[in-house]
Amino acid sequence: MTFEFNTATRIIFGAGTVKQAGSLAVKKGNRALVVTGSHIERAGFLLEDIKKHGIKTTCFQVSQEPDTDLAFSGADLARKEGCNMVIGFGGGSVMDTGKVIAALLTNKGDLSDYLEIIGKGMQIKHAPAPYIAIPTTAGTGAEVTKNAVLESLEHKIKVSMRSPMMVPCIAIVDPELTYTMPKKIIAATGLDALTQLMEAYVSVKATPITDAFACEGLNRAACSIWLAYEVPNDSEARENMCLASLLGGLALSNGGLGAVHGLAAPLGGMYKIPHGIVCARLLPYVMEANVNALKRLLPESQALARYNAIARILIGKKEAQAHEGIAWIKNLCSTLNIPPLSEFGLKKDDFPLLALSSQKSSSMKGNPIALTNKEITDILEKSI
Repeated sequence: MTFEFNTATRIIFGAGTVKQAGSLAVKKGNRALVVTGSHIERAGFLLEDIKKHGIKTTCFQVSQEPDTDLAFSGADLARKEGCNMVIGFGGGSVMDTGKVIAALLTNKGDLSDYLEIIGKGMQIKHAPAPYIAIPTTAGTGAEVTKNAVLESLEHKIKVSMRSPMMVPCIAIVDPELTYTMPKKIIAATGLDALTQLMEAYVSVKATPITDAFACEGLNRAACSIWLAYEVPNDSEARENMCLASLLGGLALSNGGLGAVHGLAAPLGGMYKIPHGIVCARLLPYVMEANVNALKRLLPESQALARYNAIARILIGKKEAQAHEGIAWIKNLCSTLNIPPLSEFGLKKDDFPLLALSSQKSSSMKGNPIALTNKEITDILEKSI
């Protein structure tokens, strides 16, 4: 048995831990690019704390899922302002944009040199500028992953820049920062976390370490995702979802993903669909396709046994089988009002191109069984 495990140098978790940001940042640099979401005022208290520690700040806003042009402009701004560190405060889009900016601050060349699929896929040579990641949503786990997902507007696909060195040096996960999330964001990010935990658990790249994180995260998400959605002031549920997201990030970064994320890349590039919505809508149908293919072709596979284990975790029934877990997820998506992808303009005419593009995704390499183009097309048909 041989494997590696890579993650942030330091992870700080718990209510109120964001108050440590300034004292931690001052040890990393004296001029920070602070990457935020579209509502910069939400980061006001953080900016004040950073400034109190003598750090000069420049803000860069990410108001949408990031594309290559946005990330490059952020890096250009950081260079012009003489920034020697990056602080990300926001959702997954902010986390990923911050990673790219930090990497480009210390590595020369065009961004496309480092992108997978559409670029050269080169590895960065130098450690990125220090990056402190502070998530305000509970879903992507991007604060502890080694890749950043960017949309290429030219190629109409989402691609990754990836390196073990891109993992933030410090991740501060404060559940209190998620209390103001709208319900639709709670639903989308929560199901994204659930998807990542499942895909990492059944991935062909799973390890004993990622298994432990995935199972713990699944247990916490299963009992808390509905409560986090329906009962806004349930602090335990919010804490569990933040931890599930963090554990999902740790698991996927080291154990890989699967067909949900393999399809999410071209879907997110061709249509303006929030990543969490894509994952939520595809999840039960990818589970169904995988389980059916495994039963037909690899009935004794470990992955099929793992889908049964997932069902037992989700439902809390000792003898639960995979099909019951799929039904549970379908019901959850309905309860959380996940819309069909047709609402975002998905057309059947694009199914062949989407199926072909998804097969090139790095996430597909982790899927427990190779799905045919027809099986992928069937998944898209059900999601529409």
